[in-house]
Amino acid sequence: MSNGRHFPIQSFVWSILLVAMAAGSGYLAYELVIAPRRAMLEQIRAQQEAIGKLEAYLKILEHIDRRARVEVLRQTTDQRGNLQTTIRFTEIDSDGKPIGSSRELTLPGQDVYFDTLVIKFDDHFVEEGDPLKGHALMLFRRIFSSAMRAEDGFVIDKEGQPPEIYAEQQAPSGFEKELWKRFWEIANDDKLAKEHGVRAIHGDAPYMHLQPDRVYEVALRSTGEVIITPGARLAPTPIAP
Repeated sequence: MSNGRHFPIQSFVWSILLVAMAAGSGYLAYELVIAPRRAMLEQIRAQQEAIGKLEAYLKILEHIDRRARVEVLRQTTDQRGNLQTTIRFTEIDSDGKPIGSSRELTLPGQDVYFDTLVIKFDDHFVEEGDPLKGHALMLFRRIFSSAMRAEDGFVIDKEGQPPEIYAEQQAPSGFEKELWKRFWEIANDDKLAKEHGVRAIHGDAPYMHLQPDRVYEVALRSTGEVIITPGARLAPTPIAP
């Protein structure tokens, strides 16, 4: 060069090597440490979200929207030798306290059916706790036994209108009134059901082989499942002094 100095090639090469090594180290650090860590955190977040949804759904499953206590007061035989079962049907709240008045019914036989109409909404309404569609709805249509015609059963709720028990707790909305009024129309029209957010709408009649001196509970879960609990021993009636 004109000034007599030589270009520091060796230093330049080393500088390039050092930069390359630094870049490589950064890349390896990202690939081996940072990226896996981010992926692990994302996986943990997704698992926590899934667990949260599962816990919420389990709470929904445990929630009961409507329930009734069925006490088997006695079982006797009539003059013809046919078994007669007398029950006390009482709607109760979440604390087991009676809602409204009880009804004492005598049915022939021992296998007793609880005929209901059930409306179930799309799952996401239930999961989100929607005020209108966040729980299933049920109408106690009638109670009958295997030894009688269903049509001759004891009517509990009036078909075609919201159950009185719902009205006592909270005035039914126009939406709920329409659902009950058009129950079978909606049940037979998939487009109409979708418009109302209805996932399933149908009758459901679980039954129990009732035993004397036992108490059962007929309940509706938020998801729309109608269940009958196993019979517990009926508490003896206290004798007045």
